[in-house]
Amino acid sequence: MSAPGVGAITALTYVGTVEDPALFRGARAVGAWLGLTPSRYQSGEIDVSGRISRCGDPLLRTYLYEAANQVLTRSRSDSALRRWGLTLKAKNGHKKAVVAVARKLSVILHAMWKSGEAFCAEPARAKAA
Repeated sequence: MSAPGVGAITALTYVGTVEDPALFRGARAVGAWLGLTPSRYQSGEIDVSGRISRCGDPLLRTYLYEAANQVLTRSRSDSALRRWGLTLKAKNGHKKAVVAVARKLSVILHAMWKSGEAFCAEPARAKAA
């Protein structure tokens, strides 16, 4: 629950849905498992990147979307995640930025769960100190 935008319900749903963080090869695989990555159609010379695949648990995907929306719109605390999301929002639009932040939030939650560490708003500054 130390991650921005993540409350008790989102954290419990994440832990209940993922169950075992060791099942995934890397943290990035969680975003694809939840359906927060673009679907692909590839055949011959055709390579089409579509909307999000929406495979996985829809309730957890909804909670992560709401948490990401919270980070981009209501959160006053400054973090690298929020700045990254706001630059995406300026470039690609609000909804695409929220989905991207939700995917990144799922990756962060997986890494936090696996390592047992709390969220760090500025990872580069924490390593330098």
